[in-house]
Formats: sequence, structure tokens, C-alpha cells
Amino acid sequence: MTQTTAPRVRTLVLLLLAAACALLAGAGPASAHAALTGSDPRQGAVVDKAPAQVSLTFSESVSLDDDSLRVLDPNGKRVDSGSPKGTGGTTYSVKLHAGLPDGTYTVSYQVVSADSHPVSGAYTFSVGAPSETSVSVSGQETGDGIVGWLYGLGRYVSYAGFVVLAGGAAFVLACWPRGSGVRAVQRLVVSGWLALTAATLLLLLLRGSYTGSNRLGDVFDLSLLGQVLQTKSGAALVSRLLLLAAAALFIAVLFGAYDKREKEEKRDLTFGLAVGGTVVAAGLAATWAMSEHASVGLQAGLAMPVDVLHLLAVAAWLGGLTTLLVSLYRAPADTPVEASAVRRFSRVAFGSVVALVLTGTYQSWRQLGSWTAFTDTRYGQLLLVKIGLVAVLVGIAYLSRRWTAQLAQTAPAVPRQREKQQVAASAGGDAQAAGNSQRAAQLARQRAAMDAARQKRLRDADPQRFGLRRSVLAEAGVAVVLLAVTTVLTQTEPGRTEEEAKAANPSSASSTAAQSGTLTLDMPFDTGGRNGKGVVRIDLDPARVGGNDLHVYVENRDGRPLDIPEVKVALTLESKDIGPLPVVPDHITTGHWSASGVQIPMAGDWEVAVTVRTSDIDQVTVSKNAQIG
Repeated sequence: MTQTTAPRVRTLVLLLLAAACALLAGAGPASAHAALTGSDPRQGAVVDKAPAQVSLTFSESVSLDDDSLRVLDPNGKRVDSGSPKGTGGTTYSVKLHAGLPDGTYTVSYQVVSADSHPVSGAYTFSVGAPSETSVSVSGQETGDGIVGWLYGLGRYVSYAGFVVLAGGAAFVLACWPRGSGVRAVQRLVVSGWLALTAATLLLLLLRGSYTGSNRLGDVFDLSLLGQVLQTKSGAALVSRLLLLAAAALFIAVLFGAYDKREKEEKRDLTFGLAVGGTVVAAGLAATWAMSEHASVGLQAGLAMPVDVLHLLAVAAWLGGLTTLLVSLYRAPADTPVEASAVRRFSRVAFGSVVALVLTGTYQSWRQLGSWTAFTDTRYGQLLLVKIGLVAVLVGIAYLSRRWTAQLAQTAPAVPRQREKQQVAASAGGDAQAAGNSQRAAQLARQRAAMDAARQKRLRDADPQRFGLRRSVLAEAGVAVVLLAVTTVLTQTEPGRTEEEAKAANPSSASSTAAQSGTLTLDMPFDTGGRNGKGVVRIDLDPARVGGNDLHVYVENRDGRPLDIPEVKVALTLESKDIGPLPVVPDHITTGHWSASGVQIPMAGDWEVAVTVRTSDIDQVTVSKNAQIG
């Protein structure tokens, strides 16, 4: 690689890292992995009298504290009493003050799901009739701000550290034992250990604030830290730190005495290191599996070991790939990574990809539940991106295998006559410069630069090795982005949970659209009489719970406004046995009727029926269903 190429490679790596950071920054706060699937009173409901309590039902178990559920009156004053109580594993309730007046009340919740992610939200219900409220239900998010960003960064660094630590060690043991004596490989694996350890400590400190106040000042609150240590996530992080202590001993043996052993001793030591390293790596992977997606939901007993195998396969592939890249670029010329080691890694990578496909297919089925979730949920969309990146990686890996097949066992010799002359000249000057420390230091730097340039020329002498380095660099760049997408996936609500929440609470699927804009329905009609054909158009603004403006437009077949004797509208929510609620609009002008203050008591899939009468005896009722609220 020429001197002009080196900056380009560094620029490429920096751009890929920037892309990874952009993905993390765009992820936003962690989505709720335990979704609110039901409530009593329901969202947007208008009840005749004040309830004695408010109950919330989630898709999985959640943990609460005394301040997790709050109910606020129209003025923003709390009206809940006592601590929340669990009434059925996933259902929790809080009592309300007696004699609450009419008006709109806000229910706010902030809990932690069983897979360690914070869940928050808010909704409203009304007693007697809807009213103005000073409480905003927007911005009810946890895990956002600087704390959320740092927590997401810590998760990414921890994954990257595990991949480099486990995959780098596996590459040395399984593919290139001589690599244990290469300084660049040693630094890489130790850097993985340091990154994972530092990220784990950071996550442990941030955890209390991340799931609670979101204040950076609470990071060093010892009381919060004590609470975190009593949770499943805290136990997983502490277990990870203990396993990292064992990993430090493993690294010391691998890079200390391993390369100096005799052949027979090295064989026995390799077996011991392989068994011990696998146990430690599996234990580290289990600290994620026991506290995140795999630990809850469908088939958790099977999902956790599958998740461990998935993480180990990722580490063996991407971590080994990173170690190979460093070896190709930084290994000394007298200790190049052998073609046989590259071929062994190629077989390891192939096995890892097979394991990833099998375990990934199972995880996708478990987390998505349906084909439509691929496109209809954010989790599915991110999963499609991940699948695409894996496909790109496999394609580049195929090119790398072609370079590997052509890789020469040793690089051709490079003429060194000039180098010998330069070294001799510098050596002759050493005696003269013995008393001149400044001159000696300058000569030492020159010799180091000459040696580095010589090793670089030797590494670049094999064109096949040079081509392999470029393809492996491209693989590593895609791997950086793939790891970022994977990190965002772990913070995103699974598609199965999101679809279950939509089915149980249809209003949540369209709440954003319903808060602004107008619902428009066009319904053709034919009363059977003279001038009995046309189109009736319904405009409902803003199409949400509470008061709405209703406009009815009637046109004939030519699109011209049509006056008819009578128009009536009825609204029915069959799922809740509400309605039909009659609406008699006032005639405004030719072909236009209007009604204001049309009350929608509850969000849901409403049937909008319009009765059109074109003469004393000719009339018809047409209808359409629409999501309102």
C-alpha cells in the first residue's frame, strides 16, 4: 500500500465509524419492549362516574416503583393514592381519590420491561365529558437525552469489545497460533478487553438514571446504583465484570507463556485455552441473553442458548475478520500471517455464517411473528437492513476467498542492498555519535523508520496478499455498520410485540395521524330514483377523541353539488357496542351540510354510515369504516 493510499484507508475507516455513530444517533430513545396492551378506563374513554382505580396491562412483566403510575386531573394535580399494585403478572393498578369531578384526566406511566428497557407513555380518559387539560401527553419518553445517547454508545462499545476480544482470541487459537507473539494482535485483543470492561462499568453507572430520571447528575447516586444491583440487568452487568476478570487471566496466558512453550506443551495448553476460552466467551454472551430480548416472550428457555450461539458466531466471524485485517496490515514482515491461517479462518467464517443464518432465522420468527412485520414495524425494517448488510459481507467474503486461493505462502524477496548500505552507514556513525545523545536519538528514529518501510515493502510485495488486504478492509468497514444496526435492533421494540399492541389498542397505530389533519371518506350512492346517483363525501376534523367538526358534501355523477331533501350521519363502534350515535348536520349551501362539536368518546375502528334521501320515497344508507382517535 502506497503512502497516498494509507490516508485513504484511514479516511474510509473514519467514514464508516461516522456512519455507525449516525445510526446510533438516529436511533432515538429506546423503544418500549413491553407494550401497553390494555387499560381501564381505556384510552379516550368517557365514563359516567369517576373510577375507583386505574389499571394498565402490558405485553410482558414490568418492574415498578412507588412513582411509576400517576394520574393527573385537568389542572395537573395528582389524584392517585398509594403505591401501584400488581393484579395478574402483567396488570398493575393504582387507586384514585374519591369524588373526582368531571373532566379529562391524564394517566402517565414509567416502568422497566423484563428485557431491561425503560417503557413510558401517557393517555387520557374523561369523567362525564371531555374538558381542557393543562397536562401534555407528549414528550413522555425515557432513555433519551445525553444519558440515553451515552447508554446507546456504551452498548455499541460493549458489543464491539466482546467481538474483538472473543473473535481475536479464537483467531489466534484456531487459525494462527504464531499470532500470539505478534504485538499488533496482542494490542487488538487487549483493546477489546479494555473496551468491554470500560463500557460495562459505564452501563452500570448509567443504568439507574437511564431507566429513571434521565439526569446525568444521578450517574454517581449510590442509592440508585444499589437499586440497579438488585435488578436482573444489574446482576448481568456484575456477572460480566467477574467474567472479564477470568478473561484477563486467559489473555495473560495466551499472550504470555503460550508462544514460548514446546510443541507438546503447546498442544495441551491449546486444548485447555480453547475449553476455558469457550466457557468464558459463552458466559459473557449469556450476560446479554439473560437480560434482553431472548429472556422474555415466546420460548425463552430455547431462545437464550440460541442467542448465546448467535453472539459467539458473530464474534468468531467479525472479530476474526478484524484480527485478520490487523495481521495483514501490521504483522512484522518476518512473521506474516500464513496462507494456511487465512484458509483456516475462511472455514471458520463459513461455519459462523451458517450458524448465523440458522439462529437468525429462529430469532426473526420469534421477534416478528408475521411476514408483514418486516415492512410494517421498525424492528422488521431494521432487520431487513441487517440482512442486506450480511449479504454484502458474504459477497465481499467470496472475493476474499478468491484472493486466499491465490495467496502465496511467502512474499517474494525484496532487494535489500541499499538498505544494507544505509544500515552500515548509520552503524558507522554510531561510534562517532556515542557522546552525542541528540545525534543518537536521531539515528535511532531513522533506523526505526527504515525498518518500518522495509517491513511494509515486504508485506506489499505479494500482489495477492495486497488484494486480500483491500477486500478484508472492505469487509471490516461493512462490519462496523452491521454492528451499529445490531445495537439499534436490541433497543427496538420487537415486531411481534408492536403488532400485538396495535391489535389490542388500535388507537395507538394512528394516534399521530389523528392528532392532525382531516379524515375524508368518499361513498358512492344510488337511491334508485331520478337523480339518485352520486357521491357523498364526509370530512371529519381533526378525527380524534373529543369534539370534531363534520362536513357532508353531496355531488351528482358529473361532480356538481347536489341538493337533496335529507342527509343523516350515524357513528358506530361495534367492538365496544357503542352507537349508533346520530348526527343531524345543518344545511349550509348547495350540496353542503355541517355539524360542529361531534363527540367521539373513544378511539377505535368506527363505522361512518350516511343516509341519503333524494325524494319522499327514495333513500339509501352507505357506510365505510375508518380509524378515528
